[in-house]
Amino acid sequence: MSLLAEQRREVIVERVRSQGAVRVSELAEHLGVSEMTVRRDLDVLARRRLVDKVHGGATAIGEHTTEEPGFSAKSVRELEEKDAIAAEAARLVTPGSAVGLSAGTTTWRLAHRLARIPRLTVVTNSLAVAEALHTGGAESRGTTVILTGGVRTPSEALVGPVAIAALRSLNLEIVFLGVHGMSAAAGFSTPNLTERDTNRALVDAGQQLVVVADHTKWGTVGISTIAELGEADVLVTDSGLADADRAVLEGEVDRVVIARTARPGRQ
Repeated sequence: MSLLAEQRREVIVERVRSQGAVRVSELAEHLGVSEMTVRRDLDVLARRRLVDKVHGGATAIGEHTTEEPGFSAKSVRELEEKDAIAAEAARLVTPGSAVGLSAGTTTWRLAHRLARIPRLTVVTNSLAVAEALHTGGAESRGTTVILTGGVRTPSEALVGPVAIAALRSLNLEIVFLGVHGMSAAAGFSTPNLTERDTNRALVDAGQQLVVVADHTKWGTVGISTIAELGEADVLVTDSGLADADRAVLEGEVDRVVIARTARPGRQ
């Protein structure tokens, strides 16, 4: 079996999740690689919080594709990376544009930046994003903020038929999508089925799709795919993304923008 590094890691995660635990020796035999290669893969997966590395192998980390951390819990993770991503993403927006922002802590950081750009029309299904625009003085700069209705989720998103109906009637120049996970097999995904449908409606309303996701999202898989990797016009991520992972993304996404942080890139 000859697989690229990211394909190997997806196989490892699948076996760990299905079996609960695997040994390095078993993985090496199954994948046809050295045990040292498997250990390096496990190091990468452990850093991404996809497996727990233990002596001689790995165990399931206990987080499932349907688990959805709350907004407060996610808002304190990878702060430097999210701010760097937000700064790069904001460069894609010009005054007077019609912009869509999904819920999420990275889009929330982006909202703080967009509050400084005049005369925008911003459509969002996120209470936190709307509040960030308001407190940032967006209205004083001539920006109109449109908040969809819907049912509130743990990630502070408003989802469901009301939100979907509102989004389907709109035409936006650019949509920024925050995601729970991204992978070669599952694309951009979410752990919330209802949020998936709302995000899909937001994606469909935009002429250009920009996904904002830090490096820890690579290899994470939610239960429901929002969009395939190739549907993104731009992906803005950070320099913590491994070179091999970046190569996979660049093969699918039209443009990958790397936001530089103090964290060095990984090989």
